[in-house]
Amino acid sequence: MNNGTFTVEGGHRLSGAITPQGAKNEALQIICACLLTAEPVRLENLPDIEDVRKLLALVEGLGAKLERHDKNTVTITAANIDIDYVLSADYVRDASRIRGSVMLIAPLLARFGRASLPKPGGDKIGRRRLDTHLLGLETLGADFAFEAERNIYTFKTEGLSGSFLHLEEISVTGTANMVMAAVMAKGESVIYNAACEPYLQQLCGMLVRMGAIIEGIGSNRLTIQGVNSLSGTTHRMLPDMIEIGSFIGMAAMTASELTIKDVRRDMLGIIPRTFGKLGIQLEFQGDDLHIPAQEHYEIQSFIDGGIMTIYDAPWPGFTPDLMSILLVTAIQARGSVLIHQKMFESRLFFVDKLIDMGAQIILCDPHRATVIGMDRRNSLRGIRMTSPDIRAGVSLLIAAMGAEGTSVIDNIHQIDRGYEAIDTRLRSLGAVIERS
Repeated sequence: MNNGTFTVEGGHRLSGAITPQGAKNEALQIICACLLTAEPVRLENLPDIEDVRKLLALVEGLGAKLERHDKNTVTITAANIDIDYVLSADYVRDASRIRGSVMLIAPLLARFGRASLPKPGGDKIGRRRLDTHLLGLETLGADFAFEAERNIYTFKTEGLSGSFLHLEEISVTGTANMVMAAVMAKGESVIYNAACEPYLQQLCGMLVRMGAIIEGIGSNRLTIQGVNSLSGTTHRMLPDMIEIGSFIGMAAMTASELTIKDVRRDMLGIIPRTFGKLGIQLEFQGDDLHIPAQEHYEIQSFIDGGIMTIYDAPWPGFTPDLMSILLVTAIQARGSVLIHQKMFESRLFFVDKLIDMGAQIILCDPHRATVIGMDRRNSLRGIRMTSPDIRAGVSLLIAAMGAEGTSVIDNIHQIDRGYEAIDTRLRSLGAVIERS
């Protein structure tokens, strides 16, 4: 299969305004939640990306009716689900291609008492355990077994019952599964150490509009009273905070003036402040984010004069999905920074490509890299490279846009999984990118 190539001519400044797509990680949760009701659910501002299209096709394969109003709006009606389909070879094949399929387990168990899960696909960014999902669902009354010959987990329940769940890790998809299971379980559930990022808040808000009873939204302790059924609703995705951060990095790396439209400032957490630690100027104009052109941006020090360290953490900490973007942006800053990727052990291995381009980076171990900013004294040089995952792929694209000469990025299907028509949208800002 040809996974596509970007040819990028570096050295061009961007200008103009761009609107971020709908949030990928929110969309995957929300699509799965549509299976909790037989009534129509209208979804707006869906990103038209590979992962979303795959999940929509999976839901349609289960028997849900999809009415596509435009490329970013769809109504899902899951009235006639063929639950036997979850054990079919076609379902197992398609579900294995997208990690978001893990969040189909809870809605199918809650409504139909059966579900299956092939070992999930997605990014190759290190081990991503399923324990939180499996043990949590077991606590709520589901039985599961692993069928080694088909490489799938199967689930069944005679009826889910509320319980106290102390999650052993702050898993976003794990929390989403527990919430979707608990809203239709009998009795009260308490989910402690729950993820509380904006996309989880959005999921909970949608479920409440559908008739769920959830207290503690936005905190790490959710109390849920189970209900017998849920109704339909309309839901609009937030703008994608990872795309917003990516555009901030692109503007800084290419010394460009850029306006990012409709960013939902109230849902960005510490993302703007963290990019500010690299010396990047950010100006909010209403709900738009303006980045002025900066020839130089200087990494801050800690108050005691120590070298800046930036690390990822569960929300409301700094999202791990932007660590790769932050690292590449620091390459042309003034000063040094230690990037500490705590949550995934393989996400920093793409830095060897940046070093080949001329970046001054010391990879300390699988979790830590020290970036010695070049302050534009030297330019990166274009090379040929391969995108290993969504965020590293866009980081390499940012590096290529800020380099001298031409770069070629292979395996861009990884970028397409998370960024809608990124080449077309960036060309409208002045980038020189060709797809083949």
